[in-house]
Amino acid sequence: MLVLKVNGMRCGHCKAAVEEAAAKIPGVSRPEVNLEAGELRFEESAPVDMAALREAIADIGFDPQ
Repeated sequence: MLVLKVNGMRCGHCKAAVEEAAAKIPGVSRPEVNLEAGELRFEESAPVDMAALREAIADIGFDPQ
């Protein structure tokens, strides 16, 4: 399981939006946000372009680390 810190998530809507954006990135499998930790956790089904993942999350208004 890989972990990406994401700042700015506060509610269930935020959680769903980040999970949905992450799921669209090739190779991201089973994305799951932990709001308390401010993290997106996911599995790789293929190599993930982390820059594309960060960009997708930033595009919806959050701050991926």
